[in-house]
Amino acid sequence: MLKRWKLALLGIVLIVVGGLVAHLTQTAGGIRIQDVRFKGAKGNTMSAMLYIPANATVQTPAPGILAVHGYINSRETQDGFAIEFARRGYVVLALDQTGHGYSDPPAFANGFGGPDGLAYLRGLDMVDKANIGLEGHSMGGWTLLAAATAMPDGYKSMVLEGSSTGKPFAADGTPSWPRNVALVFAQYEEFSTLMWGVDRARDVTKSPKLWAMFGTQSPVEPGKVYGDPAAGTARVLYTPAITHPAEHISHEAIGYSLDWFAKTLQGGTPRPVDDQIWFRKELGTLIAFVGFVALLIGTFDGLLEAPMFSRLRLPAMPPHHAATGGRWTMAFILSAFIPALTYYPAFALGGTFVAPSAYLPQGITNQILVWAIINGLITLALMGFAPKRKGRTGLVGQSLVIAVASIAVGYAALWLADLAFKIDFRFWIIALKLMNPKQALIFLIYLIPFTAFFVVALHVLHRNFSTMEAPRVALYLTNILALTSGFIVLLLLQYGTLWLTGKLFNPLPDPGFVPLSTIVAIQFVPLLAIVAVIATFTWRRTGSSLPGALISGLFVTWYIVAGTATQAAF
Repeated sequence: MLKRWKLALLGIVLIVVGGLVAHLTQTAGGIRIQDVRFKGAKGNTMSAMLYIPANATVQTPAPGILAVHGYINSRETQDGFAIEFARRGYVVLALDQTGHGYSDPPAFANGFGGPDGLAYLRGLDMVDKANIGLEGHSMGGWTLLAAATAMPDGYKSMVLEGSSTGKPFAADGTPSWPRNVALVFAQYEEFSTLMWGVDRARDVTKSPKLWAMFGTQSPVEPGKVYGDPAAGTARVLYTPAITHPAEHISHEAIGYSLDWFAKTLQGGTPRPVDDQIWFRKELGTLIAFVGFVALLIGTFDGLLEAPMFSRLRLPAMPPHHAATGGRWTMAFILSAFIPALTYYPAFALGGTFVAPSAYLPQGITNQILVWAIINGLITLALMGFAPKRKGRTGLVGQSLVIAVASIAVGYAALWLADLAFKIDFRFWIIALKLMNPKQALIFLIYLIPFTAFFVVALHVLHRNFSTMEAPRVALYLTNILALTSGFIVLLLLQYGTLWLTGKLFNPLPDPGFVPLSTIVAIQFVPLLAIVAVIATFTWRRTGSSLPGALISGLFVTWYIVAGTATQAAF
């Protein structure tokens, strides 16, 4: 009996070890972390993580920094920055923008939450109000600019990471506004046209919009400080050779921000720029995420031994065969590449025709939903070409109960990890978060269609590729690649093109969908790989695709709903 629970126990060990590594990293040097909620000016609830270094007290106030994530991320995405700021003696408020994380929707409201966040930070008695910095990535930069507009004398300097002044969400930058700006704009930015009006990010130095902010009529020299920090007119441009999402997880980008605040704020603790430990937290929460997957399937395996799930256990089945030869090759190509080929058109359709509403309140989730519906219908149309297999009946009730129980154990593990270590399960932009009550209701809206997609897709996957006679490693690898290789190729083509030409290739008439959709596609690879592992493990134990499909539907819906923006009031 205990043997069936070994994988679940391993998962618990990994969660505890990873959680400890992450917690010890983010509290190094006596840093205290608080999960805070506060009311905005319009009565809205805002959420943030507050990092308090040991030197910050009422008697000796410390400089403060408001750190803000970008679109469809959350407060933990800026952990690398927050940890290193706090290690240098800054009180850090890592904010959830409105409609993101645990801050009330809708997204984009109330200056993205920036004015509320800055007001809260300035109201803390351990913060030196004469030395406040602002740091934000992408849309987080516009959050800072909204705060700077609302309180022009409420801060001393800022770092814009992959962001910009000007339209569509901020006033144009001038030589005197905003105060003391460092711009980190990567050489392979996906949003160069939107941000600075240049087709290639590497040409940002030639942007007239940038020149206007720097007060120059010639190309801006990276690393050179323009203006006067004492007068609040200092400007500097940094151009690391990375991409927009990589700015979250770059020692170089974090180092530039540390250097800028050391030059423009007083009261911090001197520490070399290259003395950075934040990546240990990324590794810790990654280990915990791996532990979560192990716990999920290990719980399923252990519960399968209970008498109430006896009908789910693998029976003595007659031999069955997957596709072979050319039929296998064609099935693999279709499984891998149809989802990738339909990706941009589906996202464009979803963005155009399925606007966020009270019934479907999340824009990105709606786009993924349209993609899932299109691919579910295509899979249904092709199902007749998959090898026939004798089905098992009467498994729906038991499959549903064991799926819910497995997910419930995983959710409880995340809740305990948050309680004990103040972490979620993540690596970079791939993150599994707890849901707040509003997100739990939204989860119920999207659960059925996403689960229906996995019921269809995984049924056909197993008919084409899964046999009990196949070597275990080969079966897992085949199913993982069948679900992910199309997106891997898509991303390699996109970022290979970006590296060679400075631009993503655009398969759509409207280029607006491509940069953001490409970044979202990065998450499809690990997410679908996890689905393949869950599906293969549960199929090998039961001979049925249904338990794995139900677990995947619950897991993926939870992941998406908790991790993206809610654009409509709910």
